[in-house]
Amino acid sequence: MAVLDTLLKNRLITGFAIGALVFACILLGGKWLLAFLLVFIIIASKEYADILRNKGFLPFFKVILIISVSMVLVSACGYDNLIPLVLLIGTIGSFLAVLFRGRQPYIANVATTILGFLIAWMPCHVCLVRQMGPSVSLFNITFKQGLYFLVFIFFVILLTDIAAYFFGVRFGKHKLCPVISPKKTIEGALAGGICAIITGLIIGKLIGISFYHSLVLSIIVTVMAQLGDLSESLIKRDAGVKDSGNSLPGHGGFLDRADSYLFSVPVAYYYIKYFILSGITFPVITEFIKKVFYVICS
Repeated sequence: MAVLDTLLKNRLITGFAIGALVFACILLGGKWLLAFLLVFIIIASKEYADILRNKGFLPFFKVILIISVSMVLVSACGYDNLIPLVLLIGTIGSFLAVLFRGRQPYIANVATTILGFLIAWMPCHVCLVRQMGPSVSLFNITFKQGLYFLVFIFFVILLTDIAAYFFGVRFGKHKLCPVISPKKTIEGALAGGICAIITGLIIGKLIGISFYHSLVLSIIVTVMAQLGDLSESLIKRDAGVKDSGNSLPGHGGFLDRADSYLFSVPVAYYYIKYFILSGITFPVITEFIKKVFYVICS
């Protein structure tokens, strides 16, 4: 019992410290957010490569690192239109690394290298969200509207993780995905989703997002957060490791702490971009689907 109390205490202290640091970098933006993302990407990429080596694969860490850092830099500097080019260079570089480095010429090494910088590409959307929308002013401080959206996403994910963990431990009886993550429960997932939606509706009201968009965005973020968590668990389970690292007491590694952000931030970014800011409506989507069918059937 004392051991469990110690583990919970370590988890809470580490979680609070990391959460406070992330939130501060989100608020400050600029070089602070860039520095945090670079540190995270470097450590998380190393954790990913180590996990895959445990499975017997040999992803090229240098390729992953170069491409990942490049994507963070172009995202932070507002040149996100260059990301497809960076991904193309990374994909070609992954093949060339296997072809000419003399290692085992396995396609798995190419695939795991590409997957490595694709995973790193997802956190880059933090910068993209932060830069979204028109400039707004609060207390004589001017910033992009994207800061509001990023705060929204941060707290929805935070409440998803907190509620899912504590409700799962206290009331969880039915396993959510026993093969991949035996500790996660349906009760915890539902509690996390409900708390996240309530949080999203409250914050959405405060920052001026309509009830409909707040509801949909909250659902998207909480669902994607939990799927990201399970997907990272899938990689660890297949590789036969419990945690991605041991640098964060009570949480494991950096990937373990950030898994909820992997899917949620990118999907939220595109929903905000195309539905909230650009005003795409369901009639527009319906018309697009009709045109697709017309092209296919013509």
